Amino acid sequence: MAWIIAIIVGGIIGWLASLVMNRDASMGIFWNIVVGIVGSFIGKWIGSLIGIGATLTEFSVPGLLMSLLGAIVLLGIANMVQRGRVR
Repeated sequence: MAWIIAIIVGGIIGWLASLVMNRDASMGIFWNIVVGIVGSFIGKWIGSLIGIGATLTEFSVPGLLMSLLGAIVLLGIANMVQRGRVR
């Protein structure tokens, strides 16, 4: 059951990040899920650096916000690699 929740929440987080970064037209549902899940790992790492205790095993608002931040960072890095700049 946890995998299904991770896929659904990852898809929503990835979709929101793609809207923020203006990449929604170029991404499908699969890539939204991938960006959301990988973004949650990046967000957890960023949170541990700045002292926000967002864990991947419990559902919390700070965890969702850090996942969104991680997904935005991931898309920013992808923009820099693909286009040489961040939108």
